[in-house]
Order: sequence, then C-alpha cells, then structure tokens
Amino acid sequence: MDWMDLLVARLEPTTGDVSLTAAAVWTVLAGSLLVVAVEPLWRVLRIAVTLVHELGHAVVGMAVGRRFTGFVLRGDMSGHAVTVGRARGFGRIVSTWAGYPAPAVVGAAMAWVAGRGWSAAFIAGVILILLVALVRVRSGLTLLVMVVALVATASLWWWRDDVLQAQLLVGTGIVLVIGAWRHLAAVAGTRDRASDPGVLASLTHVPGFFWNLTFAAACAAASWLVVTEVLTALR
Repeated sequence: MDWMDLLVARLEPTTGDVSLTAAAVWTVLAGSLLVVAVEPLWRVLRIAVTLVHELGHAVVGMAVGRRFTGFVLRGDMSGHAVTVGRARGFGRIVSTWAGYPAPAVVGAAMAWVAGRGWSAAFIAGVILILLVALVRVRSGLTLLVMVVALVATASLWWWRDDVLQAQLLVGTGIVLVIGAWRHLAAVAGTRDRASDPGVLASLTHVPGFFWNLTFAAACAAASWLVVTEVLTALR
C-alpha cells in the first residue's frame, strides 16, 4: 500500500458500526463534565476553548476576504487574533462576531459528524487548519499549545480507531460547548470596549448586550444539537 492509499484510507468515512453504546456515552459525558467542573483541570484545558475562539476569528475572517496575520494565546487563557482588511464593514463585523460562538459551533459539529462516521475526515480538516495557523503564531506559549494540539490530533488521525475517534470527538465537543458558555458568561458583564461585544458595538452602533444575545443564541442552537445527539446515542 503506497502513501496515497494510506492517506485515502484515513479520510474515508467508516463503513462499520461506530455507534457509541450507552455505557460509552455516559463515560464520555462524565469525563467531559469532570474536565469542566474541576477547576484545576479547567484552568489548564480551557486554553483549547480559547484556541478555537481565536481560530474562529481567523477562519471566518479569511472566508470573507480578510488576511490572517497572527494570533497569540496568553498565560491567563485569553488570546488575540489579527486579521487585516477594511477597518469597518461586513467582513470586520462577521470576523469579530465569530469568536465567541466558534467553540460551541465546532463542538456541535464534532458531535454530529461522530455519529455519522465522518470523524476521520473532520479530524483531517482540523489538522489542516492547525497547520495553516501554525506559521502565524506570535508567542512561545502559542507555539507550544499548537504543537501539542497538532501532535495529539495527527496521532488520533493516523492511528485510526473509528470508535476512539468518535468518543473523543463527542467528549471534546461537549467540553467546547460548555466552555463556550463559560467564556460567554465571563464577557457578558463587561463594559470593556476592547472585548468582542464592545468592538461590535463600536462598529455597528448596536449595544453590546445585543451581540451577547446573538452569541447566546448560537451557543443555544449548538447545545441543542449536542444534547440531541447524546440523547439519541443513549436510546
């Protein structure tokens, strides 16, 4: 089998049964909730939520024609992504908006594809995004997080185990959705004009609380999808 065959074999949707048993779903759910509920674990792993938040800005920014020039993750688990383009207008608004909903949307997508046999292809897409972002890191901590994320994701993809991939995608998806709500709760009460809702208010002259409501609506839709997928798996 040559390299092309090996790559194709790791991109194809699964042809076997990868449906998670109720016991597996309960285990994944318990592990995900543990990560979010135990503060020492959450303080370390929430940087994954920040990473998805910042890459949400970057991916949407590039999709609307902006240029992604760099991003940083900080020790306090905050971050910052820079896309270059028009200072105002639709592209700036949607790329700024994309950050807070991104973890919930990605988490919901993980749960959805895991139940339909597309985990391997989804993970391959994640690897490509991480590789594009890798050359745009602007700090040592950011580089460390990216390398760890790439090694973990590439290993999961290359040594393909369909059931394990599905379990980890569902578990990670749950963590991202809950993490999105926690991040949103942290920003909801701030009046910082440099925050995403503050910037959106400045760009549109629409109050920040409205933008927080749109973030919450997106997170709620993603949460509904994840809950639906989990309940279906438990039947």
